[in-house]
Amino acid sequence: MTISHDLFEAALRRIPGGVNSPVRAFRGVGGEPFFTKSANGCRLVTADNEELIDYVGTWGPAILGHAPSVVTNAVRETAQHGLSFGTPNPLEVEMAETICRFVPSVEKVRMVNSGTEATMSCIRLARGFTGRDKIIKFEGCYHGHVDSLLVKAGSGALTHGTPDSAGIPKALARLTITIPFNNIEAVRAAFAANPGEIAAVILEPVPANAGLYLPEPGFLESLRTLCTESESLLIFDEVMTGFRLARGGAQEVFGIRPDLTALGKVIGGGLPVGAFGGRADIMDQLSPDGPVYQAGTLSGNPIAMAAGLAQLRELERCHGWSQLEEIGLSFEALARQAIRGLPLTFQRIGSMFCLYFREGPVLRLSDAMQSDRERFAKYFHRCLDSGVYFAPSQFEAGFLSVAHTSADIDQTARIMSDALKSVF
Repeated sequence: MTISHDLFEAALRRIPGGVNSPVRAFRGVGGEPFFTKSANGCRLVTADNEELIDYVGTWGPAILGHAPSVVTNAVRETAQHGLSFGTPNPLEVEMAETICRFVPSVEKVRMVNSGTEATMSCIRLARGFTGRDKIIKFEGCYHGHVDSLLVKAGSGALTHGTPDSAGIPKALARLTITIPFNNIEAVRAAFAANPGEIAAVILEPVPANAGLYLPEPGFLESLRTLCTESESLLIFDEVMTGFRLARGGAQEVFGIRPDLTALGKVIGGGLPVGAFGGRADIMDQLSPDGPVYQAGTLSGNPIAMAAGLAQLRELERCHGWSQLEEIGLSFEALARQAIRGLPLTFQRIGSMFCLYFREGPVLRLSDAMQSDRERFAKYFHRCLDSGVYFAPSQFEAGFLSVAHTSADIDQTARIMSDALKSVF
């Protein structure tokens, strides 16, 4: 028996499934989850004192690695002055200025407490601004556990059974039009079949909750054109890609200007946070100025703002995005060498990656779903037993950080190669 096993047994008695977020339960790979007692740099230390090279990075926020001193020092200093005020604080103004400076499409921004809250608020705002009810989303794009958006979703919704959650009214689901990613003709058909009814199109510009696949050339540009012509809003869910793929996120990489953007993860430095922003005329519809209500007791929390600002400043100071691209290139080269000759597909953009257990290409959810999940599970456990922690699901992206060294990546590549030999 292990300490993690004992903790999991105790958790099962008091927490549904023994976890506070479904994908942590290891249901997609079998076995029991381990419990972490500390993390530093690119490594986790389990409750049983096992050290793991981490490629989950708390599902994206740990872009500098775990517990970077610039972030922990900022949290420590800020906490001495109070944990929460219930009033505006200077750090939330600085965060708003920073986001608007980094992301040109964002003219005004409001802080919230999670990515789910950010996407939920974007949808409400889009409906309020346009006076329309219907939205378009894409299969495999996960936008948090929002009723309107948990339809053919990704992330844990794929791993743990049907992606259409119980508890969502059919009438609400009928307002969500779901289309395969990278299928612009289906989007055109949806607009034609619902004239004047579509409030917004929402998508992850780089879907990273069904593994990781990329927009085909012209797809995002065509979405922008269709939304403009139809007077619908284009919403980018950059909770994962924002401040990770580039200083200005995926919209900087692809040169597309959405109307609204949902953000999270990196801007919290590891603490719970989210944000949404966009065109000033749209954002001005939010209360107290406009009729669209949105509120949050802990929104703009000074500790979270301090952590996020410290992380963003450090990324800018150390040219973090250039570093991450170099690390990503190195990791990709070694990963491709490890999978040579095997029916696998490796996909990467910046510091995000996925190894699909199927031959490529993978362009949409239906492609990803053809992966060999049983073989992936064996591979996952071989890597974990050898000291490398990848996401416990075929349908989750991996994350690199500036804390991953060449030695870490070399060691990981050797472990990947040995694990693959054992399962093929």
